[in-house]
Amino acid sequence: MEHFIVSARKYRPQAFQDVVGQQAITNTLLNAINNNHLAQALLFTGPRGVGKTTCARILAKMINSDGTESPDEDFAFNIFELDAASNNSVDDIRSLIDQVRIPPQVGKYKVYIIDEVHMLSSNAFNAFLKTLEEPPKHAIFILATTEKHKIIPTILSRCQIFDFKRITVGDAKEYLKYIAGLQGVEADDDALHIIAQKADGAMRDALSIFDRVVSFSGNNLTRQAVSENLNVLDYETYFTSTDLILKNNIPQLLLQFNEITAKGFDGHHYVTGLASHFRDLMVCKNEATISLLEVGEQTKAKYLEQSRKTSLSFLLKAIDLANSTDLKYKASKNQRLLVELCLMQLASILAPADQNDQQEKKNDKPRIIPPAHFKGFQIDLPQKRVETVEKAIEKHAESTPPIQEPSSLPAATIDTPSDSPIASEPIAKTEPIPIETKEAVEEVSPTPKTPKLNISSKRVSGLSLSSISRKKEHEKSKEDRQVDEENLPTEPFTEKQAQDAWEAYIKKLQNKGQKNMASIVGIDQPVLRDKKTLVVEYPNDTMRVELERSKAPLLKFLRAQLQNYDVDILVEVNETATKKYAFTPREKYEKLKEKNPLIETLRQTFDLDI
Repeated sequence: MEHFIVSARKYRPQAFQDVVGQQAITNTLLNAINNNHLAQALLFTGPRGVGKTTCARILAKMINSDGTESPDEDFAFNIFELDAASNNSVDDIRSLIDQVRIPPQVGKYKVYIIDEVHMLSSNAFNAFLKTLEEPPKHAIFILATTEKHKIIPTILSRCQIFDFKRITVGDAKEYLKYIAGLQGVEADDDALHIIAQKADGAMRDALSIFDRVVSFSGNNLTRQAVSENLNVLDYETYFTSTDLILKNNIPQLLLQFNEITAKGFDGHHYVTGLASHFRDLMVCKNEATISLLEVGEQTKAKYLEQSRKTSLSFLLKAIDLANSTDLKYKASKNQRLLVELCLMQLASILAPADQNDQQEKKNDKPRIIPPAHFKGFQIDLPQKRVETVEKAIEKHAESTPPIQEPSSLPAATIDTPSDSPIASEPIAKTEPIPIETKEAVEEVSPTPKTPKLNISSKRVSGLSLSSISRKKEHEKSKEDRQVDEENLPTEPFTEKQAQDAWEAYIKKLQNKGQKNMASIVGIDQPVLRDKKTLVVEYPNDTMRVELERSKAPLLKFLRAQLQNYDVDILVEVNETATKKYAFTPREKYEKLKEKNPLIETLRQTFDLDI
């Protein structure tokens, strides 16, 4: 078996133009070499795997080459690499200083590459200061570190600092595509993009992941194979979640989240990915910001398609909810519930029930109707109130001289007392004001007033012909209503039909947004008893009371559906309540003595107290 060389070593750049994503630094170093303007101490700092050591080796090779050597010449005798992680003592630095004094045998310069220089001890740094500030003209020091803040300021001030940046996803993907072409591997654009994202700006990590995925799937890299091997949530997961959110499908959304956690993914990772997905959808809403979307062409088309289904206000609310969940996740004691609550809130942003609730809240504002609105209207008040007013008028009429009700006599023939001031004047017959209208006007008045019972010329007694005729009309209307109730349909129905009507009422409650009442009604299916009584069993009395409160609309709906107005509902409670008693020691003893009389003999024998 041939010896395998990992891609990070096999394809390590041999020239500055091959270095990925560090054009500013490589151009600066090339110009410094061409213009003979190179500093004696350089500090390369930046994240892992971005090309610090590679650039140091290329620089060491270029400053020693004069064009006459072979292309394979690596100037190994002039390049000294020191790992400061394992050689961090003062003695190691002193040994290095002793070697610096000796000039090179081949080439012009000795290049000392000290990797992970932040691992040197403080004494080693101090011993290195003088040599670093004034080295021999043939010595160049290149220090490399990932943690610049751990290096003492006196070292930093003696070096020319080059800050290496993270490699962008686009640059890493293009280089992986180049490597895949050299190895004869067919790779999807989305698959390479996932690898580049997983590498987090480090080219060495990207090449290591590429080797691993090639070992897993062979010479054909697909997005599905890469996602499965790297155990990452791909774009399809978030596309599916967003579709379920837009459809308000909360049950399926929770099931999808359960599948995600079953695969070993963290809920925090899912929420942050969902927030990033909403951000990418918002970026796609404007053509000027589409360039901020770092995905493949196929995935970009999917983002554009889904962004058309969403509104900007929805995306802003969704990002705010997901970001709030991200901030609360670490402090939450029930993290799964927190994520599920976030998903339910996201799916409820566009829910029709919420819109109905908001509309109802807008319509709940109280309105004051002025009394003038009721002028000319005849308002039917309850018969009890009419009778109360009529009795008050009758009582007052008994305490005053009776006013005869003229039938066909002229107004001038009515007898009046001789001492009355109106004896000489005829009493005109006037139409009485309907009692119902007067009561209505008094009810809508801004300030309630006590009704005055003074009988004027426009009032009549409770024994007037008009009041008697109204009573007869009222009794007749009651008889008509009784006849109508007797003629209501009473069609026979089956238990299955009753249960279907019961389910239809539950759906009606859910559509109105009354989900609590719908859940209470749906606890049990009704059972038909006596051909017209529907019996339901509830586990406790509290739920029975809740159903009794909403029994009237339920009965109205069931009677209309079943075409039987004799239907009734009987609610039974199957809860068994057991009384618990607190026994005294004497009562416990008496209970035991009933079961076994010998206990009394035992107590007397040993003279025991209870």
